[in-house]
Amino acid sequence: MNPPPRSPRRGLARRCRAAAVRALVLVLTATAALLFAQPTPAQAATTRQIPVASAPMGWASWNSFAAVIDYDVIKQQVDAFVASGLPAAGYDYINIDEGWWQGTRDSGGNITVDESEWPGGMSAIADYIHSKGLKAGIYTDAGKDGCGYYYPTGRPAAPGSGSEGHYEQDMLQFSEWGFDFVKVDWCGGDAEGLDAPTTYKAISDAVAKATATTGRPLTLSICNWGYQNTWNWAPGLAPMYRTSTDIIYWGNNPSMTNMLSNFDQAQHPLAQHTGYYNDPDMLMVGMDGFTAAQNRTHMNLWAISGAPLLAGNNLATMTTETANILKNPEVIAVDQDPRGLQGVKVAEDTTGLQVYGKALSGTGNRAVVLLNRTSSAQNITVRWSDLGLTNASATVRDLWSRSNIGSYGTGYTTSVPAGGSVMLTVTGGTEAASSTYTGTSSFSGVVAGSTGVKVVDVAYTNNTSSARTATLQVNGQGSTTVSFPPTGSSQGTISVQVGLSKGSSNTLTFTGAPTLADITVRPQPGANANLVVGTQSSRCLDVYNNTITNGTQAELWDCNGGQNQQWTYTSRKELVVYGNKCLDAYNLGTTNGTKVVIWDCNGQNNQKWNVNSDGTLTNVNAGLCLDAYNNGTSNGTQMVLWSCGGGANQKWTLT
Repeated sequence: MNPPPRSPRRGLARRCRAAAVRALVLVLTATAALLFAQPTPAQAATTRQIPVASAPMGWASWNSFAAVIDYDVIKQQVDAFVASGLPAAGYDYINIDEGWWQGTRDSGGNITVDESEWPGGMSAIADYIHSKGLKAGIYTDAGKDGCGYYYPTGRPAAPGSGSEGHYEQDMLQFSEWGFDFVKVDWCGGDAEGLDAPTTYKAISDAVAKATATTGRPLTLSICNWGYQNTWNWAPGLAPMYRTSTDIIYWGNNPSMTNMLSNFDQAQHPLAQHTGYYNDPDMLMVGMDGFTAAQNRTHMNLWAISGAPLLAGNNLATMTTETANILKNPEVIAVDQDPRGLQGVKVAEDTTGLQVYGKALSGTGNRAVVLLNRTSSAQNITVRWSDLGLTNASATVRDLWSRSNIGSYGTGYTTSVPAGGSVMLTVTGGTEAASSTYTGTSSFSGVVAGSTGVKVVDVAYTNNTSSARTATLQVNGQGSTTVSFPPTGSSQGTISVQVGLSKGSSNTLTFTGAPTLADITVRPQPGANANLVVGTQSSRCLDVYNNTITNGTQAELWDCNGGQNQQWTYTSRKELVVYGNKCLDAYNLGTTNGTKVVIWDCNGQNNQKWNVNSDGTLTNVNAGLCLDAYNNGTSNGTQMVLWSCGGGANQKWTLT
């Protein structure tokens, strides 16, 4: 992560449809933390994992009803929600999306609603939701005008259907009505060109003030579609934040393409930790056009991500099969794991045959998804070594048959249907060697055997009654907010994932943390990558500000090991960043000055690179060298193709 963005990225105004956040404390389980203190004397780290607030589960109105909602629609869904047994499975939010408010206010600026549609006002429907033992969510926009004004899907909203200029007033109103959550969309914010970090900071402050005033916790969901690189700044402002545009647009059928795209765009493991969650949008499980196998894959991908599980189907017409898919307790347990981490891609030996692994609570425990994006059934192997385990025997369980398959050493191979997936747990494995470092706030000399994502367990004591937050900065990357829940008088651990550079020069610095004891750094070998270091500049190949947008030009930046500098060189000669973006010669260019950008990996020769013994990287399609433009050596120097001339600005080391 680099310094603040040069300017906000604008895009087509699109709606985000997300839902609620809840704080669910699960039964805590032990997690391993051990081994050798470096550079201080050996000290055993604590084994007591402190559960963090889990990803929200519930239902939201948008996918099935768009803005055509009223009291009766929501009441029907509440009744069906309860009758289906979803609350017993952990789902507890009913979220009212766009359409409840048409944009009118009284002389005091207070929101008014049409009581012919909402008899008794919004407090009445909140009361009904609460009467069923559930939590209630509501919706607004960050701009002056809401999505229903720009993109009506029912009765067009009037001007003024957003909360800009009324943040404190509206958040207090929602809390006084009895709502437990508020989702804030971005249609008006985008149309007005608002600065998202500043805007949502003001909204977050208003939410906190309303909570303090009424005593009713009001949880914020940031929904600006990943614009302006939400993952860089949203953790700490809200427990959930959208990372992509809508998974379904009103009038369109559910799409596997959209589902996979939203899943890919939500892969920001360094941002997801301690109760803050990347949100790839609501579930399409049970909607027309999806098969049972596709519904299961949807659940698998959201669960391995630890994403919010927010059903969007019409519950009144839900089949038993759909209900059982949504309620699978073992898949839900992976999603809701109290360690709170996001799964990462650990292998893709063949294009489209992907392995994702997630570190779970407890020693030697992992969740795994084998995803086949190809058009034919294929065998896929998960290797224990890619999961940060040794080759000792471990138990494999299939989460949909809900049965143990057996014990295996080294790894496990199974056939995965075309376009389908398999979800497993691997338990009782042996953790690979880790290292423990003692300290109170800053930990230097942290060793990484390779560049990539690592799991860090942080041992601390917080004997207060509420969570404390601190900032974490790694190697000069952008800081992230970390939450430290209460531990009582004894020590506990929380976990984060960080990007480290190969070698012993890594530094992790916590500011404002409670009393720290040590950190334990655990490898995830399947997530290993390389820094691509310029010989002339000693700076790294970098994607500015963690941007994931296709066409973003690569550049030089100070090496820091962040996710935007972790390049995997594959057997297919691709240089892959973020797990799914390839270094690309723009538009199949073959001339000097062709921009070198990131783009969705597609197998074309303009995304293939020869790593040569003289240190050059030549594009297979163009035959030209990766070049730091105009012999530049400073941060921000852009990458182009140029005729190979032997200059130091065309030489690179993969490390």
